[in-house]
Amino acid sequence: MLFSPMSLGELELPNRLVMAPLTRTRSGDEGIPGALMAEHYRQRASLGLIVSEATYPGPAGRSWPGQPGLHTTDQISGWKKVTDAVHAEGGRIFAQIMHGGRVSHEDITGGHRIVAPSALAMAGEARTPEGKKPYPVPHALTLEELPVVIQETVTASLNAIEAGFDGVELHAGNGFLLHEFLSPSTNVRTDSYGGTPENHARFVVETVEALTAAVGAHRVGIRISPENEQHDMDEANNATARATYQVLADSIAPLKLAYLSMLHHDPSGDFVQDLRARFGGPFLVNSGFGIVTTRDEAISLVADGHADAVVVGRPAIANPDLARRWKDGLPLNEPDTSTFYGEGAKGAKGYTDYPVYQESLS
Repeated sequence: MLFSPMSLGELELPNRLVMAPLTRTRSGDEGIPGALMAEHYRQRASLGLIVSEATYPGPAGRSWPGQPGLHTTDQISGWKKVTDAVHAEGGRIFAQIMHGGRVSHEDITGGHRIVAPSALAMAGEARTPEGKKPYPVPHALTLEELPVVIQETVTASLNAIEAGFDGVELHAGNGFLLHEFLSPSTNVRTDSYGGTPENHARFVVETVEALTAAVGAHRVGIRISPENEQHDMDEANNATARATYQVLADSIAPLKLAYLSMLHHDPSGDFVQDLRARFGGPFLVNSGFGIVTTRDEAISLVADGHADAVVVGRPAIANPDLARRWKDGLPLNEPDTSTFYGEGAKGAKGYTDYPVYQESLS
């Protein structure tokens, strides 16, 4: 069933393999996708759905150098070249919209202050253009500022549709801004956006509602990563956190979104499957950050009824023709981790030079 068609919103996918949003830092100082990015995504158009790398909605939401944006006319034009290339190959592509929250530094945002639900700095150092620097204490967003952040995300999503994307995926995981509101470890607010599971979920629910009103629920997916410890998050064995995700799933279920995508180390477990049942719509799973999803695992997740589709990262990086290779049981290219991001993420090497299967035989 992994290689059978499925419906997602108003899209018909030829298979149930979804390319994960993968940070590749090749958009330059201005966050503008170029011809190399268009070729990278074009090569992978045979996957059922492509989700773009995390794309910032405005300057304050940028988390790393080389990240693409969706708030300037040049960025929109750059993305239009990407979506045109994917569609020319018969593919489908959603834009992942992500505000980085406290996972950033003023040297990355161009002087725009770092914001978060609460004034709690993240541990560790940011990789800025001037070198590594400690993450700053973020500004705690005020009640008056929250609608402004939501509108910025809405505008970026409208820009995505203008750029030719088939839809948008709202990133509410991996320790970034929306996840920071969900988690009791990063949200210590005492107003209507903190304290209880309902309050922790409120900002994400309001953002989803605004997006669906702007672009249509069939064009909106959401990605969450409960209990993911990335970026100094701490949700493991936390009853409030689990209850917050239950509230979130219950609250967005009536909106009939295109899908819920979940990153979790135990996708077939009771917690994840309970959230799936609460959501009630198309359900995508990824087995965990930094864990390579295998062909056998992906096949089993769909065949055993634990997911409607499977999100894959590293195999899609190294194998532009992954759908064919997995369907036919063909050998895989090995990914070059030195070119994923950072100093090694430059040019075509490890980006657009992975061969399709026929070429690998020569």
